[in-house]
Amino acid sequence: MANFFFIPVIFFGLLILISSFFIVKQQTAAIIERFGKYHSIRQSGLQLKIPLVDRIAGKLSLKIQQLDVIIETKTLDDVFVRLKVSVQYKVIKDKVYDAFYKLDYPHDQITSYVFDVVRAEVPKMKLDDVFVKKDDIALAVKAELNDAMSGYGFDIIKTLVTDIDPDAQVKQAMNRINASEREKIAAQFEGDAARILIVEKAKAEAESKRLQGQGIADQRREIARGLEESVEVLNKVGINSQEASALIVVTQHYDTLQAIGSETNTNLILLPNSPQAGSNMLNDMVASFTASNQIGEAMKNSNRTKEE
Repeated sequence: MANFFFIPVIFFGLLILISSFFIVKQQTAAIIERFGKYHSIRQSGLQLKIPLVDRIAGKLSLKIQQLDVIIETKTLDDVFVRLKVSVQYKVIKDKVYDAFYKLDYPHDQITSYVFDVVRAEVPKMKLDDVFVKKDDIALAVKAELNDAMSGYGFDIIKTLVTDIDPDAQVKQAMNRINASEREKIAAQFEGDAARILIVEKAKAEAESKRLQGQGIADQRREIARGLEESVEVLNKVGINSQEASALIVVTQHYDTLQAIGSETNTNLILLPNSPQAGSNMLNDMVASFTASNQIGEAMKNSNRTKEE
């Protein structure tokens, strides 16, 4: 009977002994209370406490944590906007006591300060300035939180304004304004491109006409040189200049008829085809040149008489 009596005692003693040891994880702090009163703070590793006397009142993570706070407020130009502020914080290792005993709900405390600062800063700004100066808002929140929360054992690592969401109608209006500006710029570029195209086309046409004129002048120069050589050749065989000119005109006349006839899409053209036609054309040209020269000489004599 005595052996059976000691078995529960031994078992109970083992349970008490086992419960005397506990493990604290890395980046964690455990708060030990003795008879309901704060006793000590234990860091990571294997720890020992007095059974039935000491108890683990709680554990706090020493890792960096993040709290996202969404605030709705109004800007200086009367636009309602929702901001998402992300607060990154951690418990100060040397102030675990303050973080555990001075605040029951640190998240609520941080949220209240974020609301207070944002609703004090954003109404001073227009909507466009909120987007531009969001870092200034984040710095103001961080400064206020550091002053308020350091006494409670919390260190504010960083605050970020991660989202700015205006009213849906305001966003549509902003998108329309942006689209109008881009369309205006696109129209300006298209106008510039069209103007450049017109200018370059005009330059190309001018250059083409210049080269075309130069080509015609060169062609006529070569024709005149060829005619001169032809007259010289005919003169050598006893044909005088007038007969040679008539022969050349007749030859060119028939060459013209042949060129016109070889074109399938040529419009209807009526030309004399008798051999006398070339001679008549030459006589008419000589007569017109002679008359022109006589008129020129008469005008020169008249001007000379007036001067005298």
